[in-house]
Amino acid sequence: MKGLILSGGKGTRLYPLTYTRAKQLIPVANKPILFRVIEAIRDAGITDIGIVVGDTAEEIKATVGRGNRWGVRITYIHQPQPLGLAHAVKVSRDYLGDEPFVMFLGDNVIQGGITELVRQFQESDWNAQIVLTRVDHPEQYGVAVLNGEGRVVRLIEKPKEPPSDLALVGIYMFDHHIHQAVDEIQPSWRGELEITDAIQWLVEHDYKVFPYIHRGWWIDTGKPGDMLEANSMVLQELTPVIEGFVDRDSEVDCRVTVEKGAEIINSVVRGPTIIGERSRIVNSYIGPFTSIYHDVVVENSEIERSIVLENSVIRDLPARLQDSLIGRNVVLTRSPMKPKAFKMNLGDYSQVGVL
Repeated sequence: MKGLILSGGKGTRLYPLTYTRAKQLIPVANKPILFRVIEAIRDAGITDIGIVVGDTAEEIKATVGRGNRWGVRITYIHQPQPLGLAHAVKVSRDYLGDEPFVMFLGDNVIQGGITELVRQFQESDWNAQIVLTRVDHPEQYGVAVLNGEGRVVRLIEKPKEPPSDLALVGIYMFDHHIHQAVDEIQPSWRGELEITDAIQWLVEHDYKVFPYIHRGWWIDTGKPGDMLEANSMVLQELTPVIEGFVDRDSEVDCRVTVEKGAEIINSVVRGPTIIGERSRIVNSYIGPFTSIYHDVVVENSEIERSIVLENSVIRDLPARLQDSLIGRNVVLTRSPMKPKAFKMNLGDYSQVGVL
């Protein structure tokens, strides 16, 4: 069985953060989301993984490499334009051959991994397995309708009036019949080959499509709020460890991870939180659900439920920074004018004087 990770999207919903970085490489709890997807597939026993890439291909290739660090073999598949999930399957046909495969969206985070799902599929006679979960706004997703026996009868992509609250999670398992389905469907009104249409083709031609309803949390990290929520969820699952330096004047609770080379000086850090390698926290407060990535300086400031990316400097803030995404190489300091409350999403290399 092979793995197929889709990482060709532009990440427009995360602008300006993704102007200069592939959205799949933004870290959640200090680990890029794409790394978590690779690990989930490897842990399910799959070592041949294809990654579909687009405009950010070179950055993804440089960061991920050939998969040696995970003990897997990675093949890159170029998708000229992001023309839908089914189109990604179409351009991957030569790589996939007739083998069954799991397809995983590279910006999704799911509780519990996929090991059990893959085992179920391998031991079954199903032609496809789709993962569903109940959501509050199904109009934003592909939606599945099940009959009284729990079988899939209909799938619709982002319906204006959803007939169900069961959304398709970005994880699918297919056998070789999906290739015929992809060849048979036509582009949707969005101009894309929709994976929902391909699965609907399988249903209508009496292939076995098994719906698995996921009960844990799942997050599509396509928007800033979702990214922060995923960060909060994953932080709670970390096993805390202190590998850096914490001075005697600091208060660091038992839910905090301090990575190698990091320093906590005269500060309070409350978890679940992670402080990245070589970062320095000085005379500051770092509150719960915060991820400080590598080589960051936080001085005379307070931060809570936020993500701060590498090489950024946050100094002398007059109010607490909360619910924020801060990109790479950002300089965030206090302006001499009267302080006010603030909330922001900053792109890489930003420089902001806070009023």
